[in-house]
Amino acid sequence: MKISFKILIVLLVALSMSFKYKRQSVVIINKANPNVIIILTDDQGYGDVGFNGCTDIPTPNIDRIAKNGVVFRNAYVSYSVCAPSRAGLITGRYQDRFGYSRNPLYRPFDPEIGLSLNEQMLPDLLQQSGYNTMAIGKWHLGVHEQFRPWKRGFNEFFGFLGGGHRYFPEEYIIANQDSAKNEEQSYRTKLIRNQTAVEESEYITDAFSREAVSYIERNKDQPFFLYLAYNAPHGPLQATPKYLERFTQIKDAKRRTYAAMVSAVDDGVGLILDKLQQSGLAENTIVIFLSDNGGPENVNASDNGPLRGGKGSLFEGGIRVPFAIQWPQQIKANTEYDQSIISLDIFATVAANVQGIAKPKNALDGVDLLPFLNGTKKGSPHEFLFWRQFDQKNYAVIHQSGLKELILKDTNINLYNLKTDIGEVVNVAEKNIQLLQRMEQERKKWEANTIPPAFYGLNQEEDYIKEQKLKKEN
Repeated sequence: MKISFKILIVLLVALSMSFKYKRQSVVIINKANPNVIIILTDDQGYGDVGFNGCTDIPTPNIDRIAKNGVVFRNAYVSYSVCAPSRAGLITGRYQDRFGYSRNPLYRPFDPEIGLSLNEQMLPDLLQQSGYNTMAIGKWHLGVHEQFRPWKRGFNEFFGFLGGGHRYFPEEYIIANQDSAKNEEQSYRTKLIRNQTAVEESEYITDAFSREAVSYIERNKDQPFFLYLAYNAPHGPLQATPKYLERFTQIKDAKRRTYAAMVSAVDDGVGLILDKLQQSGLAENTIVIFLSDNGGPENVNASDNGPLRGGKGSLFEGGIRVPFAIQWPQQIKANTEYDQSIISLDIFATVAANVQGIAKPKNALDGVDLLPFLNGTKKGSPHEFLFWRQFDQKNYAVIHQSGLKELILKDTNINLYNLKTDIGEVVNVAEKNIQLLQRMEQERKKWEANTIPPAFYGLNQEEDYIKEQKLKKEN
């Protein structure tokens, strides 16, 4: 009995110490904090949503976000191709500050190809503040183990790690993400749930929507952050009969499939909005919709409307995107906002409106948009916005006046008045010499705080292979 009593005392003391430790490490959850959902499409054209005038592809559910909140008429992403744009969005900082300026090669075992570990992602900050976090869909921010979603602030992940994927599950013939040797092969890998490859049976867009609805249901009693990055309507152009049958009136086969893919996303958005409503979460959930860059019109039959250029370009068609936010508790319905904003503002807006949140690790380039939307701040959120294409030596600068400087390697400096010339046709540089000089000064100051790309890009595979060979020889 004496021995048993001593053992009991030891166990009680240990349990007490353990309980005390756990109490100290628990994050206090503020249920008044908003849930946050970012819905990001891939290569969707500026003109391919109803709220931007699309007529041949109905997007009633995406348009619900716009009707419930605000449409941004001059909204930009921080780069004109996928991965750098995503890096800017998820960190709230120009990706050029940390060298994520190219679409990365798919190399699972190279620890140098990925988003710098010195950069803080939005989910990491929210996770520290008691949020549950999940990423669904396309990652494209680093394939090496140290860069994967579960190492960057996400509690859960369902999707794929590379820059794209095929849509039909019977084509997922590569066992796991590490077995793929390049970008092309990565499109055929099995999807991952957290760290485990899974067998999927649904069309990939429907699977991502299913997982999003399930996540909301499982986390409706606590603040959550959902990053839903559809790979649609990025190529390959693949759609199921269910969606194709909606667009028999579109004669161009490529446009018909593209329309079907956008419609599948729109269905998913509807399921998500319905789930929020049914769960009583709609009023205090920030829902953000945007595309990662402009549409590559000749590749996937997207439509950038009146904009010049497309994906990969610093003309408006490459960087101006459909963008809408709803937050019924804070943003008035049917609002339109005309000042220039950028995807970098998402991080800053969320961080500024979460109670008890820690200070972001790094200085943000985005700003809190809410004061501008509710009228407590006047003027433009940004005096200048900047873009750089390091390899091409191209630059763009947009001033709050609506004037845009465009520097292309093989042309003279161009200046366009986006308020009167959204198609960027008339060069008004000679009429605005003083402003151009100021824009150049600001651009050079901005560039002084950037670095060269940290890794080779997708179109530089030969250079990468040569460098790796030299490293082995030395």
